[in-house]
Amino acid sequence: MNTPSRAGAVSVSVPRLVIAAPSSGSGKTTVATGLMALLAGRGLAVSPHKVGPDYIDAGYHTLATGRPGRNLDAYLCGTELIGPLFAHGATGCDLAVVEGVMGLYDGAAGQGELASTAQVAKLLRAPVVLVVDASSQSRSVAALVHGFASWDPEVRIGGVILNKVGSDRHEELLREALDESGVPVLGVLRRAAEIETPSRHLGLVPVAERRDDAVSVVRGLAERVRVGCDVEGLLALARSAPSLEVGVWDAGDAVRAGAGPVRPSAVPSNAGRAGFRGSAPDPAPQTPEGLDGAAEGMEKPVVAVAGGAAFTFSYTEHTELLRAAGADVVVFDPLRDEELPAGTEGLVIGGGFPEVYAAELGANEPLRKAVAELARSGAPVAAECAGLLYLARSLDGAPMCGVLDADARMSERLTLGYREAVAVGDSVLAAAGTRLRGHEFHRTVLEPGAGPAPAWGLVRPERRVEGFVQRGVHASYLHTHWAAAPGTARRFVERCVA
Repeated sequence: MNTPSRAGAVSVSVPRLVIAAPSSGSGKTTVATGLMALLAGRGLAVSPHKVGPDYIDAGYHTLATGRPGRNLDAYLCGTELIGPLFAHGATGCDLAVVEGVMGLYDGAAGQGELASTAQVAKLLRAPVVLVVDASSQSRSVAALVHGFASWDPEVRIGGVILNKVGSDRHEELLREALDESGVPVLGVLRRAAEIETPSRHLGLVPVAERRDDAVSVVRGLAERVRVGCDVEGLLALARSAPSLEVGVWDAGDAVRAGAGPVRPSAVPSNAGRAGFRGSAPDPAPQTPEGLDGAAEGMEKPVVAVAGGAAFTFSYTEHTELLRAAGADVVVFDPLRDEELPAGTEGLVIGGGFPEVYAAELGANEPLRKAVAELARSGAPVAAECAGLLYLARSLDGAPMCGVLDADARMSERLTLGYREAVAVGDSVLAAAGTRLRGHEFHRTVLEPGAGPAPAWGLVRPERRVEGFVQRGVHASYLHTHWAAAPGTARRFVERCVA
């Protein structure tokens, strides 16, 4: 429940839990998704959230709850947006479950707790449930839990769930050890490989690629949680979360505000470029003049957004911002549809796995030609990662749209991490000099990696240019979160009606 509080804020009292772990692979997704599905199956409105930039887990959360999975990334969006974005997603819900990222205290490399699960838990004033892979330990589990519980006194670990427990005797030894830790055991899950979710080169296989199997998996996870966890204890812990006073993020308000909140932490203090004052970005480049009036009087431009199995990576807030900026958003599937939606005036192609479907995408020649024709017309086209590959000339030898004079191929090397970037020149997404944060996540190589007019100049952790800006096309490997700069959606929609 949200109730009015101080000016510009509400008191958010929704019960909430953060599901964390000492490390990746401990079982966070198993517990978080299973708990979400179980509680949703009982008729509760569950708000699903994922710490960090990962799109795939959020897809399973959506399947489990029937509500959009939403990311909470303090690096991409800034710490001040975590509470408002959470409140936006949790409005009207009975409970919120937040799945952590990596280990509890792991965050952006070299930047302390920034973007860690622990930081998000503190920002949300949420109790933490620690999921521990107990497969190769007994009494040592108490030392592990004690260390995590005492590392940061502002992080409240309210319980532990023991995963991959081998036998009744193993469980007995683990419980006996944890009796001395003061942290209650809220669940014990036995090994159950038969319902594990398959993975590949970038993690779990997305829901959209295996919908029927994914439904079965999520049901199985819910049953595991029902059998192995103290569900009433978990609910009681969630209800113990204190009220949270925050503003509630709203796409319409964000678009009207233009560039959104000033985030000094997002820009290096020595950023001496035109358009910057001190360490804060100048909002002017991302606030096109006249859009409000145009949005009120214009017919909504159709913005086609790629979906389907090949293009599953998108933050829910992007679509919300486009609609708030005046667009008629229509989703299409490049694997099935041979035409763009009728009246398309702008195109957004997010991330995903085109490399898995290169042959099928290449075989859809009518759509490839339609995309190329739209790009040649100068219409706004925004492409991230998978979208970048789709606009290339070829992908692993299969023909793509040929918008970019570049070829893509799979690589053994994983490119992964947060980035700080500056717009090299003006584009449909940003004015020259605009700084933002993003992340890369791919096992492909594009040759060349940048065009004559690059999309971004990366400034951290390494300096290089990447991506392409040509006519109305902005194509890049960089994933960004538009909630951090809602002027992006405003600018894009304005270009659609220009």
